[in-house]
Amino acid sequence: MKHWLVKSEPFKYSWEKFNKEGRTFWDGVRNYQARNNLREMREGDLVLWYHSNEGKNVVGIAKVVKESYQDPTTDDKNWVVVDLVPVQALDKPVTLEQIKAEESLKDISLVKQGRLSVMPLKATEFDKILEMGS
Repeated sequence: MKHWLVKSEPFKYSWEKFNKEGRTFWDGVRNYQARNNLREMREGDLVLWYHSNEGKNVVGIAKVVKESYQDPTTDDKNWVVVDLVPVQALDKPVTLEQIKAEESLKDISLVKQGRLSVMPLKATEFDKILEMGS
C-alpha cells in the first residue's frame, strides 16, 4: 500500500462536503506530475486530505476505491481521476506550520513543492502526520 496527500480548497470542495457525499472522483488535476501520481494510486491506498489556501491543514483520511480512469470533466485523454471515500477525520487538524516545524517532515512535497496538488508520502511521514493529529 502507498500513502498520498491531496490538496483541496475548502471553498471549492471541503472535507465536510466530501463526508456528506460519501464518495468523489478527484478531478481538475492539470499538472503532469500530479497526474502521474494519480496514475500510481491503487485501490486501498490511504490519502491524507489537506485544505489549501483556507486553513492550510490536514483534516482527514480518505481511501482510493477506484484506480485512475479518464477525467469525465474533459475530453482530453491526458487527464485522469481516481475515486476516493472518506475514512475518518483527524482528531485535530495538523497545520502547515506544524508540518514545517517537524524535522522528519522537512522534505515532503507539501513543504518542497507547495503548488503540487497530489503527492506521495512515505509510510513514516503519513504515520507522523496521523500522530500529530491524534
